[in-house]
Amino acid sequence: MSRPRRSAGAPTIVIALGGNALQPPDERGEIHEQFAHTRESLGAIVALAEAGWRIAIVHGNGPQIGDELLRNEMASSVRPPLPLGVLVAATAGWIGYMIQQSLQNALDRRGVPRSVVTLVTQIVVDPDDPAFDRPTKPIGHSMSPDAAHAMSKAHGWTVAQHAGGWRRVVPSPVPRAIVEAGHVRGLLEEQVIVIAAGGGGTPVYRDATLGLEGVDAVVDKDRAAAVLAGDLGAETLLILTNVEGVYAGYGGPRQKLLRSVRLEELDALDRAGEFGEGTMRPKVEAAGEFVRRGGRRAIIARLDQGLTAVHGEAGTTIVR
Repeated sequence: MSRPRRSAGAPTIVIALGGNALQPPDERGEIHEQFAHTRESLGAIVALAEAGWRIAIVHGNGPQIGDELLRNEMASSVRPPLPLGVLVAATAGWIGYMIQQSLQNALDRRGVPRSVVTLVTQIVVDPDDPAFDRPTKPIGHSMSPDAAHAMSKAHGWTVAQHAGGWRRVVPSPVPRAIVEAGHVRGLLEEQVIVIAAGGGGTPVYRDATLGLEGVDAVVDKDRAAAVLAGDLGAETLLILTNVEGVYAGYGGPRQKLLRSVRLEELDALDRAGEFGEGTMRPKVEAAGEFVRRGGRRAIIARLDQGLTAVHGEAGTTIVR
């Protein structure tokens, strides 16, 4: 895939912000709690905006989309439930609203003359992606085995065991392209901060007769961020998470934090099974794919160390 030329001026960064950062798994997910966590998560973004970076933000929606599905299914006896793909768009709207409002307020307090917009974004996927036959993406909250199997029986869920308990799993196809990438690029050139591909974006496919058609799935937000960063010709992909960075042998007696790692070394560690299947591996593969396609660097860092990670003083930096 060819990369567009960067226009002169400040560099572009795409920042991937996890849904768990806004709704930690040990909380109920009250909206005031989510607003509070959103405000706490924006320090690095405000500093980068003040420095003049062009910024696109991609957020996750794992806990939130699980809650939305459950609300719909519990109310299905009185109102028709909405499908998964439509609910992804819904969460992109209201989570984007939280980030947009919180970030705009923070920028105004700092006297940074930048605007923030949320763009509901469509992500092209392959309708024949094998992921549709093998749901693996965990959403919602962790449950006990008994609760998970009861919900599976009651609502037809597919459930699987993940770190911390049992969770509902849904299809997660590979993102191929961002339908609205050109609009994001145009807004960035005007120094507008754009929240795009929220929840990984709403997955769609191209039908020869109907045009764009939605599908019921959830796209991994880190993979979507990597595709968006490539489409924008971004210099940096920053994936913010809840650990210091990428570890070799994570959780074992000889675990080692990787500060700077070349792409071929990262690929070798991935093939050796060093990264957790449902936790770090998708982030590592998304970061590696961005660099492989021409990105200068990808960074995986803890949420509160985002700014120092951009300066090379924290997290894991992946380069060619």
